[in-house]
Amino acid sequence: MTGKRTRYSAEFKAKVALEALRGELTTVQLAAKHGIHHTMVGEWKRQAVEGMAAVFSGQAAAQETAKSTEAEVEKLHAKIGQLLVERGFFGQGVRTMSLKRRRQMIEPEHPRLSIVRQCELVSISRSGFYRYPAGESPLNLELMRLIDAQFLETPWYGSRQMARHLRREGYTVGRKRMRRLMARMGLVPIYQRPRTTMPHPEHRVFPYLLRELVIDRPNQVWCADLTYIPMRRGFLYLVAVMDWATRKVLSWRVSNTMDVEFCLDALEEALAHHGRPEIFNTDQGSQFTSPRFTGVLQRAGVRVSMDGRGRWMDNVFIERLWRSLKYECVYLHAFETGSEMRAGLTKWIGYYNAGRPHSALAGQTPDEVYKADAMTRLAA
Repeated sequence: MTGKRTRYSAEFKAKVALEALRGELTTVQLAAKHGIHHTMVGEWKRQAVEGMAAVFSGQAAAQETAKSTEAEVEKLHAKIGQLLVERGFFGQGVRTMSLKRRRQMIEPEHPRLSIVRQCELVSISRSGFYRYPAGESPLNLELMRLIDAQFLETPWYGSRQMARHLRREGYTVGRKRMRRLMARMGLVPIYQRPRTTMPHPEHRVFPYLLRELVIDRPNQVWCADLTYIPMRRGFLYLVAVMDWATRKVLSWRVSNTMDVEFCLDALEEALAHHGRPEIFNTDQGSQFTSPRFTGVLQRAGVRVSMDGRGRWMDNVFIERLWRSLKYECVYLHAFETGSEMRAGLTKWIGYYNAGRPHSALAGQTPDEVYKADAMTRLAA
């Protein structure tokens, strides 16, 4: 393939990133709207968030200074040999970057290094530079919806068993496709695994603190979890913070990318409106093991607890929330946009908190139990 790589302007990237930050459309919808690959949407959104942080951290000024010296650097490169140019290319640490980031480092118009040589230097094939994987097909999106529904019924299904189930439903699918789609959705079967691999090798994993602990009052233990939300085209991710004892949903956020930012937003809203718990429990997902997330909790004086690897039952109450939410709301409505989904979730979660009696709460709603305890403490 001899075509040139498309170069997008900063204005175009900013426009797409702002739409992604609004969260109205899925990454698939944004990619189709602007004629780009869906991985670019997530990458530009991440760059926009980092860029906004740089504005307030003083890094923007440094970046401007660096830009002013680019012309001088280019003149210097013109005077030195090919070996030094290649060393400079390596000096940017490209080998430690992901495949996507390494691909972006290649400069098709570089005056001294050919595309073939640049691909060799960053350890990717030339075809790997030109080829961008296609977005999920309508069939795969339909399979992901079916996987999601079945996983609620049988959360112990791995890729092999899920493939068998869908073949019985009339779909010609293999285990490799199931493994890839389940990984894309963030689904992990609940069987016990050895704790030898962590979601992020550089993040600290905290011990599980809830074993044999009697949890009988509000704000004693909060928990949080992420789930996949299917839409008519594509999918979004939902995070929620719940009070363990009362089952009350304290805050929630929706995002088109599975990053730490929207999890932090939900956590900070819960802390701002409901005080702080004694213990905060999550799974070992990289969003929750992120130092940014755990740092907020530690600075607030909250003890951090994390489920054992693959231990679905350790966070069972919020898993039951997902089941109810999907069967009573998500699967009954083919949401088209992020605003439609937010409106639907706002209505259902309001009903769940204030109007849906729980047998575990003696027929009371989460709001009633949570508020009754607050009134009792005030009276005392």
